[in-house]
Amino acid sequence: MSDLTLFVEKMKAAKINDETIQVFSHYYDQFLKGEKGKLTNKQISAPKENQIVDFNRLADQTKDNLRKLAIIKLNGGLGTSMGLSKAKSLLPVKDNDTFLDIIVKQTQKMRDNYQIDLPLIFMNSVYTSEDTISFMEKYPNFEVNGLPLDFIQNIYPKVRKDNLKPLETATENQNWNPPGHGDIYNALSSAGLLDKLLNKGYEYIFVSNSDNLGAVVEPLILNQLISQNIDFAMEVCQRTEMDKKGGHLAETKEGKLILREVAQCPDDEIEEFQDIEKYNYFNTNNLWINLKKLKEKLNEYNGVLPLSLILNEKKVENINIYQFETAMGAAISVFDNSKAILVPRTRFLPVKKNQDLLLLWSDSYELNTDFVLTKKQGAKDTILSLDNEFYGRIDQLKLACENGVPSLYNCDYLSIKGFMKFDKDMIFKGRVEIDKT
Repeated sequence: MSDLTLFVEKMKAAKINDETIQVFSHYYDQFLKGEKGKLTNKQISAPKENQIVDFNRLADQTKDNLRKLAIIKLNGGLGTSMGLSKAKSLLPVKDNDTFLDIIVKQTQKMRDNYQIDLPLIFMNSVYTSEDTISFMEKYPNFEVNGLPLDFIQNIYPKVRKDNLKPLETATENQNWNPPGHGDIYNALSSAGLLDKLLNKGYEYIFVSNSDNLGAVVEPLILNQLISQNIDFAMEVCQRTEMDKKGGHLAETKEGKLILREVAQCPDDEIEEFQDIEKYNYFNTNNLWINLKKLKEKLNEYNGVLPLSLILNEKKVENINIYQFETAMGAAISVFDNSKAILVPRTRFLPVKKNQDLLLLWSDSYELNTDFVLTKKQGAKDTILSLDNEFYGRIDQLKLACENGVPSLYNCDYLSIKGFMKFDKDMIFKGRVEIDKT
C-alpha cells in the first residue's frame, strides 16, 4: 500500500469530500517530487511599477456595481496566540462591540445606504463555526438571497517527517491541520457556494480577515476591476521596518505577480527577503476576485489551483511533522490579469497580539457613523511593545485594564517590561519606556 493511499483512506474515513482529497493528493505528489515550496531570488524580482495600481488615483465613484459583490470574511482563527479558545472575532473592540458586531453593522449600513442585498459570508473552521453561528442569532434573518452565513474550511492530515506517513496519535484532533487560507478556493467550490453565488448573479467577492477592521468594501476598487477587466486584485501596503519579517510581493521572470511568504524563502536569503527597499510591498490579505474567472481557472486546472506549497514544520508529541498549507494571495500568479493595488495603511488594522487590541480599545480609534473603525484625527501612530509574559493572554490584558484603558492619543511609543495596571485617567505622551521587573 502506497503512502498516499494511507492518506486517502484516512480522509475518506473522516468523510472529507473528494475534491479536497484530490487537492491534498496533488500537494503530496508535488512534495514527493521534491517541491519544498521555496522561491529563490534567482526566480523572482521586485514587481515593476506598471503592476501596481495607486488607490489614490482611482476616481470612478459608481455605486451600481455593488449589486454584483459578496463579502467573505476569513473567520477560522481561534486566537490561541492571544490565550483564546474561541473565535478571535468574538473579542470586544469598541463600546462592547466585537469584531463580528462591527462587521455585521458595517454590512447592514451598506445594505441600507445602497438598497442592495449584500451577502456577508464567513469562512469558519470546524472550531469557530458553532460559536459564530450562535453569536449571529442576535442578528436574525441576516442572510440574503438564500445564501448561507458560513462555509467550513477543510482539514488535511499531518505528515510525519520521518516516514512521510499520516500522523497517528491518540488525540485525533492533533492529527489534522487547517491547510491555510489558500483552501478558500477549494472550500468555495466543494461547498457548492461558488456556483450558488454565480447563479444568484454575484460576480465578484471581497475577501479579508475578520480581525482586520480596516478591510471594508471600497467601491473605487470594485469599479477598477470591472472597468479594467481585472481578474484578481490584491491590496498591498508599503513595507516598513515593522513589516520586514512578513511576506512580500514579487514578480516572476515571466512577468507574473507572485507572493512569497517567509516560509518560502531559503535560509541563506533571509537578509535580502527583509530588504524593504528591494521588496517594498506586502500583502494585506484583502483580495478582490472575479468569480467567473475563478470558476474558469478551477475548470482549467481540474479543481486544483496551482498555488505554491508552503511546508510548515512543527512538532506533535515530540514527532517532527509537516503541515501542507497554501496562501490565498498566491493565486495572484494564477490569473491572467492580476494587479496589486497600493492602498493606505488605514485599510490594514490587523489584531495579531493583545497590544494591537489595546490600541484599538484606546482613545486613538473610534467608530464612525458607517461603523468603520478609524484613527482619530491628530492621533499618533503609536508603536506598542508590551511584555508578552504579562500581557500575552487576553485575561492578562483584561486584568491590566479592569480600571480603564489609558490614553494613547499623543503617544508615539510605549514599552512596558514587567506588569503594571492601567486606569482610565492615565495618559501616555511622546516616547515612554517603563520597566517594572
